[in-house]
Amino acid sequence: MAARAPHGSNQPPKIIYKKVYIEGHGGHHGGAWKVAYADFVTAMMAFFLLMWLLGATDEKARKGIADYFAPTLVTSKSEGMGGSGPAGGESLVSQNTLGPKAGQSFMQAMMMPVSDGGDGDKQGSGDKGSLRNPKAEAEDRRNFDAMREQVEGRMRESGTMAKLAKNIRFVMTQQGMRIDLIDDADYSMFDLGTTALEGRASELIGTIASAIRGTGNPVMIRGHTDSVPFGDPRQMNNWTLSSGRAEATRRRLALGGIPEARFERIEGVADREPIIRETPGDARNRRVAITLLYRKGGFGS
Repeated sequence: MAARAPHGSNQPPKIIYKKVYIEGHGGHHGGAWKVAYADFVTAMMAFFLLMWLLGATDEKARKGIADYFAPTLVTSKSEGMGGSGPAGGESLVSQNTLGPKAGQSFMQAMMMPVSDGGDGDKQGSGDKGSLRNPKAEAEDRRNFDAMREQVEGRMRESGTMAKLAKNIRFVMTQQGMRIDLIDDADYSMFDLGTTALEGRASELIGTIASAIRGTGNPVMIRGHTDSVPFGDPRQMNNWTLSSGRAEATRRRLALGGIPEARFERIEGVADREPIIRETPGDARNRRVAITLLYRKGGFGS
């Protein structure tokens, strides 16, 4: 503001500047904290969605999801894929639309179309490039059906084994054909609490051995028990009993002429996979599963 000049003085009036500081009120009403809060809410929504997905899916589905987000990548240099030239290992006239250096990525095998075999070499899932050969599987299924008819025919002819018709079950699975030898309330394949085969069960396993002896399919044996515990689990428990019964079954198949090299896996799972889930102590949960696996293919075979 300008002050009045002194009386009788020709001096110009002095100009005084007054600075007024206005302290900010409501600075906390800015937008930075809103951004942080929005990020927090978004993260919590994602977390709860993840928890819901984990609870709504089974173990197989969770493994598939995990494999999708964590694929196995192939090291291009060690596998000799692609190149370091200007075209990234591809032709200058390549029609590949997957982006640069797509030949070095496993995504090409997932996304590129597969030839139907009309002309040219087959890619990806062709007969020569797959461990699962459809022709071999079809032949295996025919052999499985023939083996089943042979076992059932011999059981009908035998007076002793005919009574076990309700204790044997043939089940087709993704791995092959499973033969379940199942106990019930009136009959047990093994003496109670032991790995000693009962006479008719031993004869039945011998019949199975003679039926599968001419095939080349690998064999997997899995022993199961009910949930009835032993008195002293340190001396004997359902784990040792189930694995022991699987091994006793393997020995009987070997006596029937099955070569040692054909046994792929021998294992016991105790009472962890009951077929009567609502009654774990049911006698029908005691069983031995003999699985004839599909023959493994090979590249170029």
